[in-house]
Amino acid sequence: MDSLKWKWLQTDIAMPVWIDVLIVIGVCAVGWLFQHYILKRIITRCVAVLKKRSQLFYATVLAQFSKAIRYAFMSAIIVFSLARLFERSFFSPDSTKSFVMSLIVFFAFKGVYDVLHYYTREPVPLSIKDEQNVLMPFFLRIAKVLIMVLAMFTIASLWNFNLNGFLTGIGLTGVAIAFGIRDTLAHVFGGMSVALDNPFQIGDWIATEDQKIEGTIEDINLRSTLIQTGDKGLVYVPNSYLVNRPLYNLSKREKRKCEQFLYVSAENEEANLRNALSTIHQQIYLHAKTEKEIIHVFIDEFYPTSYRVLIRFFVVTNDTADTLAVRQDILFAIRQIFEEQQIALAEPIGEYGLHK
Repeated sequence: MDSLKWKWLQTDIAMPVWIDVLIVIGVCAVGWLFQHYILKRIITRCVAVLKKRSQLFYATVLAQFSKAIRYAFMSAIIVFSLARLFERSFFSPDSTKSFVMSLIVFFAFKGVYDVLHYYTREPVPLSIKDEQNVLMPFFLRIAKVLIMVLAMFTIASLWNFNLNGFLTGIGLTGVAIAFGIRDTLAHVFGGMSVALDNPFQIGDWIATEDQKIEGTIEDINLRSTLIQTGDKGLVYVPNSYLVNRPLYNLSKREKRKCEQFLYVSAENEEANLRNALSTIHQQIYLHAKTEKEIIHVFIDEFYPTSYRVLIRFFVVTNDTADTLAVRQDILFAIRQIFEEQQIALAEPIGEYGLHK
């Protein structure tokens, strides 16, 4: 061991004997067993007690800090064992002190990172009545990156690294890189707009105005949003695409619109036609699942040989199957009413007022 050079650590350390080396190995082994079988159980027990007392946030933080605490304990055992082995304090000179302090900073930031990572996957609601998330996954991902950067700069400062020159170089390089990745930056800033405007959350069912994208939000990332379509496919949609066009948050609907156009012959008696439309209005009103305030059953267009009848109502549901079932009931009722009133139908009118 005399031939080993420890210049980065210390130049005048005392060379140990083999019995001391074996003692250090034994101490480290005992320390590992302690942190794995005793310290881990103590933390688990504390987490259970906090959960029992409804302190879920503190329980979660402690549970996520568990690994960092155990790793920090094991690192402390190794550091102090080596200090005892070489009969030198690791808090002097500055090189070894910086090394020890770097370990402390690393595990402290690792614990915070683990907490943020947990809440990225399991966001908690602000309250029962408020569906917004206190810790939105998008901002938590940004926070995770900031934590890593802050940890890096903190450790660099402990080693007296020239941060001013480094930051200046990053600034100049960043300007050049920004031109090359401007499309990616557009998606990132689009993600920031999505997070700030909060038009949807994970689990919401959305659709674009052109109906090209429709599905359930699975995840919101820095660059893209993951959407699961109706056929169980996964689509990664750039955030800039979502913020540059109208979006429908279908999960927020409390009722669904049903609209139907029917064409009846102009030869029908006006009295019979008015009576049929009034009866249709009444049948829609009496249905248990229709909105009672807005029901439209009127002739809205006139053609040489036919009338166009507009039938519009709302179903008090957000479920597509329920909406289609109510629509089906109303259409069957309309057919029966037309047969009873002897209302003759006409061919649908296409573009330019021509029959299809």
